[in-house]
Amino acid sequence: MTETMRAIVIDRPGGPEVLELRDDWPRPEPVSGRVLIRVMAFGLNRGEMYTRLGHSPSVVFPRVLGIECAGIVEAAPGTDFEPGQTVIATTGGMGRAYDGGYAEFTSVPAAHVHAVQTVLDWTQLAAAPEIFHTAWGALEMSLGITAGQTLLIRGGSSAVGLVAANYAKAKGLSVLSTTRDPAKAERLRDFGVDHVVLDSGNIAPVVREILTDGVDAMFDLVGTKVIDDSFACIRRGGTLCMAGLLGGEWSIADFAPGAVIPSTTKFTYFSSSSTPMPTEALQGYLDGLADGRYQMPLDRVFRFDEIQAAHACMEANQAVGKIVVSVV
Repeated sequence: MTETMRAIVIDRPGGPEVLELRDDWPRPEPVSGRVLIRVMAFGLNRGEMYTRLGHSPSVVFPRVLGIECAGIVEAAPGTDFEPGQTVIATTGGMGRAYDGGYAEFTSVPAAHVHAVQTVLDWTQLAAAPEIFHTAWGALEMSLGITAGQTLLIRGGSSAVGLVAANYAKAKGLSVLSTTRDPAKAERLRDFGVDHVVLDSGNIAPVVREILTDGVDAMFDLVGTKVIDDSFACIRRGGTLCMAGLLGGEWSIADFAPGAVIPSTTKFTYFSSSSTPMPTEALQGYLDGLADGRYQMPLDRVFRFDEIQAAHACMEANQAVGKIVVSVV
């Protein structure tokens, strides 16, 4: 067993060029209560881009990014995991508090690792965990969706937005979803969207033409930048769940709740980092991908040594779905 491994390391904030592939990074040792994973593939997330840009003040450089991965258990002392198991790891400090999935091996607390059984290949498997975690948590835990409701997804051509539409449609909801690019509309329809809304920054009038009273629930991945307009899309007593910052703004200037949140309308937030996902929910989603009940959200795959190009693709919003990097 060698003491080093290949890993993608950043030692300062910056553009994709700061992602450096190294072959001399210390390989994690087995530690009781943690799962040492041989990483086979990992998905990219915009949160990793924000960390790379220096917007995660708790992160100490140098750091190996990556808040999720798919791979094989190498060792797992003091846990219920066994060497050789197929696993997915998500959040729990990965890529921020400690080195994450952009490496040949990563060590993750057992509570954030899921043993799964699947016929999906490694890149397909790596496309699923974090985007499903966020979509499932927002729809089920924050919005409490039920069949017959109307749901609006803002930021719908993102990977999370596609999975959310697909999942909600399977649950019996009528789904509206936004994109800024008309060329992406057909992709949204492939994932079950009933009404595609072109997002000019002011979508409430269009939504109200489709549903005069507004939608029952809204899953907002764009964030604070359009919050007034998003609230204007929701029926009286409906719920807005924010779970993304695609708009690039972290706070609401001069926020006055009474002026922004309509009376009786509810406002909630979902964070996958602080809300665990049950393994059975993830396994059910993987089974649905394998048997065709759900659409595969994978858009494109990059090699390990193409990490800079992969991040550039993500930053330019070129993908319609998940970007995955294959380590093997």
